[in-house]
Amino acid sequence: MKRSIGAKSLAYPTPAWLVGTYDMFGKANAMTAAWAGICCSDPPCICVSLRKATYSYANIMEKEAFTINIPSEDYVRETDYFGIASGKDVDKFEKMGLSPVKSELVYAPYVEEFPVVLECKLVQSFELGLHTQFIGEILDIKAEESVLDDKGNPEISRIKPVIYSPERKYYGLGKLLGKAFSIGMDK
Repeated sequence: MKRSIGAKSLAYPTPAWLVGTYDMFGKANAMTAAWAGICCSDPPCICVSLRKATYSYANIMEKEAFTINIPSEDYVRETDYFGIASGKDVDKFEKMGLSPVKSELVYAPYVEEFPVVLECKLVQSFELGLHTQFIGEILDIKAEESVLDDKGNPEISRIKPVIYSPERKYYGLGKLLGKAFSIGMDK
């Protein structure tokens, strides 16, 4: 029997992504965000929800652009730090020894060391209470050769993304369970 635990911001899994922006002085900034995901296939769009109090919120509103940076497990410490510190107070890239790179298609930086980056232009934003949801059209995805499969697509087992749990913990991926749009037909 299931027990009611009330209404909470809890779903599994949630990503641990860095949202890259430039501030009004052109300084690279990024913050860790977990309230995010794909929201449209055509055009390809992604959503991320941020509080107005974040430095990145104002940057996205002003520049109408952002990047989504998908860290590998090797960068869990850095990922956590980018969610703790504020770009108003510290240069997070410098502090963590990461390299900001200017995106080719939007006015936002990405993290050179992370295996996958999505370049997004802001197409819509709306308030949802404490958070504002930003919807960005994915203009390009850049991926390290080492994480691509034989068809040129990023492979999750090679990326080894960081997964955030609403209990304030980070996880890696588990084992492959089956092929989508296929395993359900095995009966």
